[in-house]
Amino acid sequence: MENNNILNSALAQNTLDVIPTPDGNARTITGLVRKSGRIAGYRLSDNTILTKDECISLARQGGISGVGIAHRGETEYLKSIPDGSQNNNLSSLPTVSAPEGMTE
Repeated sequence: MENNNILNSALAQNTLDVIPTPDGNARTITGLVRKSGRIAGYRLSDNTILTKDECISLARQGGISGVGIAHRGETEYLKSIPDGSQNNNLSSLPTVSAPEGMTE
């Protein structure tokens, strides 16, 4: 069973293009901002809400921990780094309200 978990984790990590190394001040993602059912942004552990593109850039710089960067077609997105727990997957996080004027 343990070998299956290791294999599944390795396969899931292979779907990530980049796994940035978080810096000492890295925040975590605590909520999803959705517009028309799609993720438009994220709430971070300091209650900052940023657009999806801002968070991808921040993650790439090491400012967000627990995520990697993947792509589908030409679109980049954040994905949880597999750790065997479903509780901290981005899809398990609550949806939060977007600030006034936030665009995708």
